[in-house]
Amino acid sequence: MNGDLRGWRPCLLAGAVFAVCMAGTTLPTPLYGLYQEKFDFSELTVTVVYAVYALGVIGVLLLAGNASDAVGRRPVLLWGLGFAAVSAVCFLSASALGWLYAGRLMSGLSAGLFTGAASAYVMELAPRGGSSRATLVATAANMGGLGCGPLLAGVLSQYADWPLYLPFAVHLALVALSALVLVRLPETVRERRPLSTVRPRKPELPPSVRPVFAPAAVASFVGFALFGVFTSVSPSFLSQSLDVHNRAVSGLVVALAFFASTAGQSVVGRVGVSRSLPLGCVALLGGLALLAAALHWDLLPLVVLSALVGGAGQGMSFRGAMAAVARAAGSERRAAVISALFVVAYTGISLPVIGVGLLVGPIGLEGAGLVFIACMALLVTGASGYLLRRPVPAPETA
Repeated sequence: MNGDLRGWRPCLLAGAVFAVCMAGTTLPTPLYGLYQEKFDFSELTVTVVYAVYALGVIGVLLLAGNASDAVGRRPVLLWGLGFAAVSAVCFLSASALGWLYAGRLMSGLSAGLFTGAASAYVMELAPRGGSSRATLVATAANMGGLGCGPLLAGVLSQYADWPLYLPFAVHLALVALSALVLVRLPETVRERRPLSTVRPRKPELPPSVRPVFAPAAVASFVGFALFGVFTSVSPSFLSQSLDVHNRAVSGLVVALAFFASTAGQSVVGRVGVSRSLPLGCVALLGGLALLAAALHWDLLPLVVLSALVGGAGQGMSFRGAMAAVARAAGSERRAAVISALFVVAYTGISLPVIGVGLLVGPIGLEGAGLVFIACMALLVTGASGYLLRRPVPAPETA
């Protein structure tokens, strides 16, 4: 048992570094209300500040998404931790709204560098024959880290002093510790090339991928949009409509969606890839319906249920989408096609969320949420109908 643990130690340590980085991207979630009071900005500004993160991620994916294949995993991940540290410093220094924009942009650059490189690194550090378990480690580190961010910030800001500073100081210390861990881990890229060989790559869709990509992209867009709404405006809804002012509770509700996504992704291996995409779409519909009911009747238990059901649906549909488009693309186009899927997914985090912010003024937070839900339900219903008529041919493993 000890020998097995020693063999998995590098993989698990890399997963912990991955989780620390991703936690920083969601750390401000339960704090937006405090920033609104401090800087006196609207709900629309909250959504724009949140969406700046997605711009950073998309920019890195398009311009340098394959950098770690050339220069190595560790240098790229160290740069990612550097951006995470700068993001924390921006929030610690926040004396005006511009610092929040800068912090979110740096956080997006960090996540963009980590998303592909850290996933590959975790899997490459796994012992021989452990690829399936390593995939689960990478998934848990990614989504689990995203869930730990709002939970950590919520608890620290609610029950400790300096609510707008302590969460970022703690994260900065964790980033420094992660850098120390990372420099002691081995490099897995054997043949490295200079950074000058890295070229921007535009998303590509070969003809064989297009029938699969359309429903996969819609499901990914809706799933990430649901997460975007949860992480940007759900704390405001909890405080304004449900009179829940405890930031630890707000952080927990958001964290549950990410933890449920991890659980949803973990069952894809048992359900099968070809079934996980349509089943994930159905669960997304259920999560949207529960969120609509929560907005209409102002019930906290329904918000929690929508986070759990919608999160699980996002996990199942996104992992199924990734597997389906990767198989349809073939090895020679796989990286470009997966990049295209991530671009669509992160667009889902930004544009619909800003749309909700624009609607809050004229029709209120609950009305804006219901419009968002109706639009996302139409999209995912169309994707579900398409998948029922033309099931995705995919292997029954994740």
